[in-house]
Amino acid sequence: MNQTPQSSPELTDPRLLQLAPEDNVAVARRTIAAGEQILIAGQMVCLSGEIPVGHKLAVRHIAAGQKIIKYGAPIGSATRDIACGEHVHTHNIASEYLPAYTQRGLIAQ
Repeated sequence: MNQTPQSSPELTDPRLLQLAPEDNVAVARRTIAAGEQILIAGQMVCLSGEIPVGHKLAVRHIAAGQKIIKYGAPIGSATRDIACGEHVHTHNIASEYLPAYTQRGLIAQ
């Protein structure tokens, strides 16, 4: 059976938020500078670019076309390979967000 690799939130820098073990991204709790060494799933990774507060970074390699999983839910697909520790944002994911609510309530289906 093919299993999805799991991350280790307990072995990840506390500046990152990862709610579900199946998440392949974590959210920066504060801005983390480029060049910093950061613990991700038990491995030290040197960040190639700044990760702004509230933005995502990959907690393991994400292949092109693979779903981006945040807080246990798919939020899009990788448009190219994304390395562990790399910034995950609009430049390398295609959003699959479908709004279900408006300011006035549920969208009619």
